[in-house]
Amino acid sequence: MSILRGKKVLLGITAGIAAYKTASLVRLFIKAGAEVQVIMTPAAKDFITPLTLSTLSKNPVHSSFTNEDDENAVWTNHVELGLWADFMLIAPATANTMSKMASGTSDNLLLATYLSAKCPVYFAPAMDLDMYKHPSTKASFDKLTSFGNTMIPATSGELASGLVGEGRMAEPEDIVQFIEKDILNSLPLKGKKVLITAGPTYEAIDPVRFIGNHSSGKMGFELARVAANLGAEVVLVAGPNHQQIQHSAVQLVHVVSGDDMYTAAHADFPSADIAILSAAVSDYKPKNVASQKIKKNDTSLHLELVKTKDILASLGEIKKNQFLVGFALETNNELENAKGKLTRKNLDMIVLNSLNDKGAGFGKPTNKITIIDKKMNTLAFELKSKAEVASDIFNEILKQIHA
Repeated sequence: MSILRGKKVLLGITAGIAAYKTASLVRLFIKAGAEVQVIMTPAAKDFITPLTLSTLSKNPVHSSFTNEDDENAVWTNHVELGLWADFMLIAPATANTMSKMASGTSDNLLLATYLSAKCPVYFAPAMDLDMYKHPSTKASFDKLTSFGNTMIPATSGELASGLVGEGRMAEPEDIVQFIEKDILNSLPLKGKKVLITAGPTYEAIDPVRFIGNHSSGKMGFELARVAANLGAEVVLVAGPNHQQIQHSAVQLVHVVSGDDMYTAAHADFPSADIAILSAAVSDYKPKNVASQKIKKNDTSLHLELVKTKDILASLGEIKKNQFLVGFALETNNELENAKGKLTRKNLDMIVLNSLNDKGAGFGKPTNKITIIDKKMNTLAFELKSKAEVASDIFNEILKQIHA
């Protein structure tokens, strides 16, 4: 899955012949899972039609502050557009537009939106060879990058004038790859490995029956998504569940029993930077597992249970530089029990949720948590979706590891 999935892309198109390539650019962003809105300078419509771009982006194309064809004209809010975007891309960026960007000139909707944008801005120059090499153009490059904008360099090739040389806008595929790489390199968990456990474990009674619990695994899967989107390499060790995840940075390891999860977690823990054990591992398992299905002959069945291996405690014992996070699902004396677990198991942080809280616990799309750190500081959160909870957890982890 592309790092662009879910991103809001504001594409600014100026009046250069390379504008014809923006149809492919919009398609690539959409294919990567991004949402795209397009702003064109009025003259850009001479090179590619708004109808083409609105059809591909599935959004109206903006080119002026009001719709001149509408008697009840509605103002296009350039501030809202600038705030909406996760990043803005101006492609092609002509010498004329870049000069105006550098000087702060605001004589069209695109430039007004650029000056209002709070997000990262990329620009992909496109012009003829002599224009590209002109000192005034270089001055625009330098000034725009000094503002914090990112330039996607032009390439060499045949130009509209018939000359061959530098000034050709980067190809759409290369622009998308450039932005993906730039975003990845700026992510806080780039180069880090995160180990996550999720879901229940099933402890066999016989070939048909097992001891388990109602954990859906959703919390762990949401944590894996957030970690991957923050740039991490993720190993997700998951017990039996119906969750799905598709992300190139997530390696999904399927397990069944607590012993399976113990082995898998220990295999990846030594190379992990962060480990979050959100799985609901069975505390007990049958001492003896029947090799054949137990027949229903008696009115009662007696099972002798023994403790399963404590995965979290075992990782706490061998922990070196890893940041280790555990979960505590409690029904009484919640804070006291969670703090005790944090200390006993040598954790750096514990996430407490209580079955007494409506909307929290197994099998629900929401959760209500309290985070406790190693200094026993507590931070309580309101009821949120598990996706939002996963983001809250990683925000606190990042604060802790960068403290």
